[in-house]
Amino acid sequence: MTTPTSSTYLGWMLKGHEYFLSCLTPVSDEELDGPSRLPDWTGRHLLSHVGHNARALARLAHWAATGEPTPMYPSPSARAEEIETGALWPAHRLRTFVVEEQERLTEALDRITDDRWQASVVTAQGRTVPATTIPWLRSREVWIHACDLPSGGDFTAFPDSFTDALITDALDRRRSVQALDIDVRADGRGTDVGDGAGTCVEGPAPDLARWLTRGEASPRLRTETGAPLPQLPPWL
Repeated sequence: MTTPTSSTYLGWMLKGHEYFLSCLTPVSDEELDGPSRLPDWTGRHLLSHVGHNARALARLAHWAATGEPTPMYPSPSARAEEIETGALWPAHRLRTFVVEEQERLTEALDRITDDRWQASVVTAQGRTVPATTIPWLRSREVWIHACDLPSGGDFTAFPDSFTDALITDALDRRRSVQALDIDVRADGRGTDVGDGAGTCVEGPAPDLARWLTRGEASPRLRTETGAPLPQLPPWL
């Protein structure tokens, strides 16, 4: 797979935001009061998170553009506190919040000049990454969380190139951070992801992406040996 560029990430981010909104539109305010597809979160928690995530990533974009260190969150507890505070807002405010914060993030990214896209910033997990990673992080949020809305979207709607990148990203974390010895092979893609030494899981690319990021195994996934799929801990 070719290495995506910052313009590719930006394109995925903007399309993902549009997809998120298309999945949000048919969800009623009453449904947002109920559970999302994420444990212990209502739909309002989810919207609060998506909006506040854009705000936090805009801080990283400012860091990249100016060289002034502006962390995503002022403290380790700030992320959870922001989400809980926003979850108390009325649904109409949260809908507007998601749109406005995405617009602010896009504007902040637009202020990063060509020579600053390789500037280093630090994520909420403490990873030092180039600024090109910022729109990738946002792309993951909006595409995946569109599927966490009540009656939300589906991984089959993701662009193939984004799905491939998501599989690689999720598997890299599973292998390096969580030390899981797994490989994957997407049907019809002609490529394997992994080093060939671990348990190989095969199946449609959207199903692999859902399994690697959400731990949800579809009946279309299988191992080469016929053994049960490995149990996955939370991704992030």
